Amino acid sequence: MIETNDSPRFKRFAFALGILSLVALVVTAWVLINVRHEQEIVTRLVSHLQGNDLEVANELSSELVLQNSLSLLLVLNVIAAVVAFSFVVRSYFSSERNLADVKVLSADILASMDAGVITTDMTGRIISINPRGRELVGLTNETYADNIHQLGPEHALLPAICEEMSRCNHPIRDRDYRTQRDGHGIALRAGCTVLRNRYKEDIGMVIHVRDVTEKALIEERLRRMERYMGLGSLAAGLQHEIKNPLSALSLHIQLLCERLQQETPDPEVNEIVEILNAEVKRISGVLDGFRNYASIHEIGRAAVDMSGMIEKLVRLLRPEAEQKKIKITFKSDRNLDGRIQADAAQLEQVLLNLAINSIAAMPDGGELHFNVSQQDGKLRVDVRDTGNGIPVEIQSRIFDPYFTTRRDGTGMGLALCDKIIRQHDGSIEFETSPIGTTFTVLLPM
Repeated sequence: MIETNDSPRFKRFAFALGILSLVALVVTAWVLINVRHEQEIVTRLVSHLQGNDLEVANELSSELVLQNSLSLLLVLNVIAAVVAFSFVVRSYFSSERNLADVKVLSADILASMDAGVITTDMTGRIISINPRGRELVGLTNETYADNIHQLGPEHALLPAICEEMSRCNHPIRDRDYRTQRDGHGIALRAGCTVLRNRYKEDIGMVIHVRDVTEKALIEERLRRMERYMGLGSLAAGLQHEIKNPLSALSLHIQLLCERLQQETPDPEVNEIVEILNAEVKRISGVLDGFRNYASIHEIGRAAVDMSGMIEKLVRLLRPEAEQKKIKITFKSDRNLDGRIQADAAQLEQVLLNLAINSIAAMPDGGELHFNVSQQDGKLRVDVRDTGNGIPVEIQSRIFDPYFTTRRDGTGMGLALCDKIIRQHDGSIEFETSPIGTTFTVLLPM
């Protein structure tokens, strides 16, 4: 509740004093007029009297001379009326000023809020929207929306929750949806409540929208951490229970292969044995990848020139990329010192995995861009391709261990990238669209 400076009691007192003074002024003026009229009558009567009657009439006339007294009273009433009227005028202008101050304060409060606030009538027509709300729903000074349904398909959740609230007659809270702003994906959280006037009548709806992109990223990282926490002991158990028998199996397959080549050089048998040997090695590689992902050993840190590392990686990848009609480019800020304290081998593995995934996403050719810059005191590395993007239904799972859409993939590449970057106190995120995907790595400098 916003307080005002003037008390309601003072306003009522000033108004009552003004009314009372006005009534007193009117009564005094009426009495003064009557006295003057009576004096005129007495004067005319006295003019026709003689002798003793004249003396009595003059005495009566002197008793009726109240004009001076009434005039004084009239002046006092006029002064009281002016004072009371000044109080009324002051109270009126003070109320108007306080009302204007309240409106300005409420507008300042809405303009200062980090959340968007949109008010509508019961039909969805927009009554007001604060600056943050205009920013979040994509309205500029040149664009205007008269109705909540005109905000565009990316904000279709807003009219949907308004209709749901109208049907169910209860507030709607924490409904999340994603949209694009300045070419970047953002997560918004919306809610809706009933707008009531002072008579408790439903006159519209209040929609509140917040940008929870950072919070959503933190929640996603926490979910990844939860999936990662129990893998250490599981990896140790797998190493002990599977790795050792697998090594023995691999050794015996190799001995069997040598024996068969000496006794029965049958090409079909040799091919079968080679398949067995290749599959055993593949299983061993999967176990090693899982062990690397679940291990919690400390990383080694040394000075690493990120720009030099990427230039080396570009030279390594260029022959294969040219065969697949993929153009690789690298850009770095001239004044940027790209040296950080990190594990060079692990960061090189991260960049290699991201590059391999980008090349695989462009089977018909395209462009692969590396960019190194600085953002908020951190080193930023962007790896961008011009492929077909990542489908919406799998975007939330691409960092999960053993999740892959490639037949020859193990599903550990991005999971290991995420783990290595987190060990470096950094973050890895992505933005995707039908015209390409960009992976962004942020590392402390």
